Amino acid sequence: MDVRQDQAGAHPTGRGSTTIVPGLAAPDVAVPEADVLEPEEALLLLCADPEMFAAHTGRPLLAVRAHGPLAVEVGELARWLPCVLVGVAPDLADLPPGIESAGYDVLLTGEATPPAPWVGPLRPGDGFTAALGAIAAMTRAVPGACVAFTQLVRYSAGIDVRDAVIAESFTYSTLQGGPEFAAWLAGHRAARERREAGAATAPVRAERIGQPIGQPTEPAVLVERDGDELWVVLNRPRVHNAVSRDLRDGLAAAFALAGADPTVAEVRLRGAGRSFCSGGDLTEFGSLPDPARAHAVRTTRSIPLSLLRCARRVTAYMHGTCVGAGVEVPAFARRVIADPATTLRLPELAMGLVPGAGGTSSVVRRVGRERAAFLSLTGWPLDAATAANWGLVDEVRPVRGDARPPV
Repeated sequence: MDVRQDQAGAHPTGRGSTTIVPGLAAPDVAVPEADVLEPEEALLLLCADPEMFAAHTGRPLLAVRAHGPLAVEVGELARWLPCVLVGVAPDLADLPPGIESAGYDVLLTGEATPPAPWVGPLRPGDGFTAALGAIAAMTRAVPGACVAFTQLVRYSAGIDVRDAVIAESFTYSTLQGGPEFAAWLAGHRAARERREAGAATAPVRAERIGQPIGQPTEPAVLVERDGDELWVVLNRPRVHNAVSRDLRDGLAAAFALAGADPTVAEVRLRGAGRSFCSGGDLTEFGSLPDPARAHAVRTTRSIPLSLLRCARRVTAYMHGTCVGAGVEVPAFARRVIADPATTLRLPELAMGLVPGAGGTSSVVRRVGRERAAFLSLTGWPLDAATAANWGLVDEVRPVRGDARPPV
């Protein structure tokens, strides 16, 4: 188990090498370019230069073999540093006591279906190296966002859930003013312009004739009272219920209504169309003038803060491809029911952001911060069965977007 790829990429020889790092106590102390360090190596490097592993130094990832008491010491020392800290164990047969609470952001193993907080291979035939490679690639691409995310969930996991939502908004808004999000947004806008230019020359489809494109004909959120139940329906099926301003405001208002009405015994949240929710509406990304305004809006018209007023009465029904907010918002509910074909994904880090719809509080509280970090740092999809095994979903049974699911 010797992964030979450093933060800058694969070594040309394929065998790896060592690099002398300025600032170490002795000139003969070298930094191995292996992704996974022995605890003794990691501890030596951390003691020599505690600031070596950080986003701004080009080494935002510290991966350590989780064996022996020194691995615990490494976790306890590095948990305060601005880096992503990963513990790796091929199997769980001989773990040192205290390793699971030592402070590692992610704990990877080669064993299938390991107990929490460990994550094993999600696909048959995979080892932990695939996940570690995905994490390494993400930390190389967006080191600032990755480190901000891990620091946020280390803190928010131990505070009140509402305070955690506010902390997430501070982090998200700060990153919106950063270079990683700016680079993603520029690429996204360029790709959208190319698509729109191509669409302008394409034949007009029959169903679009006489209907202004982009103009909603129905509310973005439907609220239906049925006895003592309140059904809240995401109603932008043509765009997989992407969270626009209208949908955000509609959900916040619906949950505020339920929270203020004691005669509402059950709130049932579902999505119309092929997917429950595909996350934020990318056409509106970057539209607010500055991060301070973005934070003010996000915490004033907050879906999670509104939902928390009635969360103990909410059942969420998920189906299709659920992305970003489509995972984070349901996770606040008392009960989550998912269709067997549902996939769940947290893609925000690749955009230079962190989850922004409460996921660093809701998902963390359902699956633990280590597994929540795994989902964000890899960006990998999670199937409904695994989500149920982890506790992100409470029940798996058929859910459709064209009718109310049976209660």
